[in-house]
Amino acid sequence: MRSSIKWYQLDISQALEELKSHGEWGLTTQEARRRLEEVGPNLIQGQRRLSPYQILLQQFNDFMVWVLLAATVISAFLGEIADAITIIAIVIINGFLGFIQEYRAECSMEALREMSAPFARVIRDGETQKVPARELVPGDILLVEAGDRVAADALLLWSSALEVEEAALTGESVPVVKEPGVLKGEVPLGDRKNMLYQGTLVTRGRGKALVVATGMETEIGKIAGMLQEVEEEETPLKKRLAGLGKWLVGICLLICSLMVVAGVARGESLYNMFLAGVSLAVAAIPEGLPAIVTVCLALGVQRMARRQAIIRKLPAVETLGCATVICSDKTGTLTQNQMTVREIWVDNKLYQVTGIGYIPQGAFYVEDRQVEVDQALRVLLTAAALCNNATLKRNGLTIKGWLRGKRRDPSWVVNGDPTEGALLVAAAKAGLWREHLERKANRLQEFPFEPERKRMSVVYQENGKRFVYVKGAPDIILGLCNSFFYKGKTIPLTLEWRRAIEQQNEAMARRALRVLALAFRELPQGATTEEEVERDLTFIGLAGMIDPPRPEAREAVQVCQRAGIKVVMITGDHRLTAQAVARELGLSAENDQILTGSQLDSLTDTELVQAAREASVYARVSPMHKLRIVRALKANNHIVAMTGDGVNDAPAIKEADIGIAMGRTGTDVAKEAAAMVLADDNFATIVAAVEEGRGIYANIRKFIRYLLSCNVGEVLTMFVAAVAGLPLPLLPIQILWMNLVTDGLPALALGVDPPEPGLMSRPPYPPGESIFARGLGWRILGLGMEIGVVTLGVFLLGLFLGEGDLPTARTMAFTSLVMAQLFAVFECRSETQSPFAVGYFSNKYLVLAVACSLAMQLLVLYIPPLQVVFDTVPLNPFQWGLVLMASGWRTYLAGITYYLVRPLWRLILEKPSALC
Repeated sequence: MRSSIKWYQLDISQALEELKSHGEWGLTTQEARRRLEEVGPNLIQGQRRLSPYQILLQQFNDFMVWVLLAATVISAFLGEIADAITIIAIVIINGFLGFIQEYRAECSMEALREMSAPFARVIRDGETQKVPARELVPGDILLVEAGDRVAADALLLWSSALEVEEAALTGESVPVVKEPGVLKGEVPLGDRKNMLYQGTLVTRGRGKALVVATGMETEIGKIAGMLQEVEEEETPLKKRLAGLGKWLVGICLLICSLMVVAGVARGESLYNMFLAGVSLAVAAIPEGLPAIVTVCLALGVQRMARRQAIIRKLPAVETLGCATVICSDKTGTLTQNQMTVREIWVDNKLYQVTGIGYIPQGAFYVEDRQVEVDQALRVLLTAAALCNNATLKRNGLTIKGWLRGKRRDPSWVVNGDPTEGALLVAAAKAGLWREHLERKANRLQEFPFEPERKRMSVVYQENGKRFVYVKGAPDIILGLCNSFFYKGKTIPLTLEWRRAIEQQNEAMARRALRVLALAFRELPQGATTEEEVERDLTFIGLAGMIDPPRPEAREAVQVCQRAGIKVVMITGDHRLTAQAVARELGLSAENDQILTGSQLDSLTDTELVQAAREASVYARVSPMHKLRIVRALKANNHIVAMTGDGVNDAPAIKEADIGIAMGRTGTDVAKEAAAMVLADDNFATIVAAVEEGRGIYANIRKFIRYLLSCNVGEVLTMFVAAVAGLPLPLLPIQILWMNLVTDGLPALALGVDPPEPGLMSRPPYPPGESIFARGLGWRILGLGMEIGVVTLGVFLLGLFLGEGDLPTARTMAFTSLVMAQLFAVFECRSETQSPFAVGYFSNKYLVLAVACSLAMQLLVLYIPPLQVVFDTVPLNPFQWGLVLMASGWRTYLAGITYYLVRPLWRLILEKPSALC
């Protein structure tokens, strides 16, 4: 099969023979049509997608949804139309939210199609033709030039100074030089210099190539295939709530059924007991839980949006809080995706250059001491600015000379080669703008960069003299020089100086810098050819550049490490570059192992799972490698967040528990596959989002604790009374009203509770932990039993004091149960501190919610028409005293402990030290 052929290993004649094509004439139009019918259009084919109606219906195929619908029918049967409408509204809202999320997520395949170029220039019938890119076929001869987006995968036949930006596919930040030739053995995607790939951008030069793959056979097509194969797993929150829902429904129905049986057995009416059992089941099953979770997540989404994190899928908010690993692409995520000159070696001195990205503001240091720009440094930077074809712009405008200024402005961009842009910015930091320099010097001639030459030369005339400025690979430039610019003079380039330059070049390369050498010469009369101009040069110095880490990224990485979150860097760049960036970010030490793509190829999936436990940096990886890494981490029971911006990141983004795309530099494919988009492309924003996610998960535990404690109290009250042969403490209508008063606003207010301090100093919760972990289940059971015992106690006391007055006893029990739950909501705000330590008024929404619930309860006690409906009687001060003492005793005890016992104990402990 042709898809298995390694085209980069074939010479041109073999490839042309394999595809039955001609390098000069191309295919005939008739043959191209035949092949198009055979292989199909050059498009990314999407898998069969569900219709919007099918996606919508799927949202209602869930166990809890069916239970809620059953509760709706029962509520309507009991005459509780308002309750039925509320439940059905909850189901519909949740269903539509899920539909919107899933429908948008499936748009990633459409974004992949947009990566293809709309038209392409090909040679057919011996003539250059412009055809729709969708009609390209294997065997076509494709012509490309600067500015073109490559329309198909192709083997290079001829090139002239051809460079292609492949960052979206490989993650490498620097354009790659492309040239024909044969590559031996297995070569990673990023090193296949004789191949062009669909969706990449030609930044320089021209080329002619043989199309070898189209549509789904291209590298982008293979990524699309992987994207289709990735199955989205349920988030930890969905898994926990699904299990919780089934567990709750089963337990509640069992207990309610036993209550009905016990009541009938002791002579109660079957109809009355059935109504009481059904009412209790409706109240005990927390049908508001999905709605509260949804609202809680939605409010979190709004807060995150204000912090530049745009959430596309609601469950991603909670999943972030559980993340144990963040897999981050290097280019544009941890780094700025802007080449920057960091070191300059000139006049036998090593200068460090400060500044951020393309902003022309920075300083020059020698041995940590800031220095002025001296003559030698000025000569090097002048050569760097003049031997340059890039353009530095601000806000999309090229502003000449000093009017452009040097103020710190993030809107600075470079048009042209990033390496040349970095040199241009370095010169501007010294006040040397090319436009200003060219007022005195006129460019006469240029010898452009060619892959085989590995250098570029320009000839300028200034004050009647001609000068050539040259930049290129250090070994090439050094070979053209016979003198060295030192201490303001031109001295012979001795063997010792050559060795010093070579050693400095090697040292800078070991620091993962991309090194260029610069030279110049005053030209004699008559020197005009390349051979005459590029000889007897004077070596000036070396410039080392790198795509530097974002200034805030190191701190963000440290915060993640303190929070127990492992940060893994995955990049298509070379090993040395990855190592240098990782060291600067604090991700790895000098001797830490760095896994490369070729090493990953030699590992089985089982071996990779083992290796992934230790590795924190992966270099020279392909899209399939990224997918394997994410799967290996998940196999180690990690909750994995994957950040990225390129097409190559999309499958891994979708495979991860939470995919995070860059908003500014990210491709549409990455954004559509992601659950979260960073509007500012800032890695530090992830840390803020993780903190928000942890706070939301803590709040979800708070209102689950509250809701279930209250429900345990209600069920226990009714069940024990039925089994003990007591009159029912609550009527069905009272149970449903209490469910409305206590389960709504207070629980929702807990969802917006401010986070407790120190959230980012704790390790992430274990991915597989139960929602009842860390003692939550026992706290729920203990608080629920206390509420039930208190309610039954008040009921019995009301019967005793009222000499069998059942309506008064029921009203006291009804009010006690409501009040106990309103007291409990404040206790549920923290799992470790008392309500007084947290502060009763630190959540104003909760105070307001409790006040509203209390007002609603007072209405049914003191408004005559409502007294008839709910079968209540007004309570006198003595009865209120009993109710409040019984329902709030824990709160009063906590207050005494906090304000009296605790200070007294502290005073006792401090007194001996004071006496000493």
